[in-house]
Amino acid sequence: MAHDGDADAYVYDEASGEWISPEQAAAGGDAGDSPGLDVRDANGTPLADGDSVVLVKDLKVKGAGQTLKRGTVVKTIRLTADPEEIDCRTEGI
Repeated sequence: MAHDGDADAYVYDEASGEWISPEQAAAGGDAGDSPGLDVRDANGTPLADGDSVVLVKDLKVKGAGQTLKRGTVVKTIRLTADPEEIDCRTEGI
C-alpha cells in the first residue's frame, strides 16, 4: 500500500515486514537484499536471509534486559541495511 501523492511514498513488504521504497518493491527485493551488501560471519562466511548462526560470544540484547550466551543457535536470521546488525527471534526473548 503506497501513500498517493507523497514524493517519499513507501510500500509495506509483507515478506520482510518492513517499509521499502517503490523502486525496491518494483525490483522485487526487500530492504535487506540491497546489491553490494556483503554480510559475513566471524569466520568470513557470507550470510543470507534465512541462515542459522551460532553466537561466538555473549550478546546483550537491547531492550530485553537479557544476554544471549555463547553457543546459542539463532535460526532464520534476516539481514538489515546495516552489515553490523541482523534481525532474528529467539526463544525466551
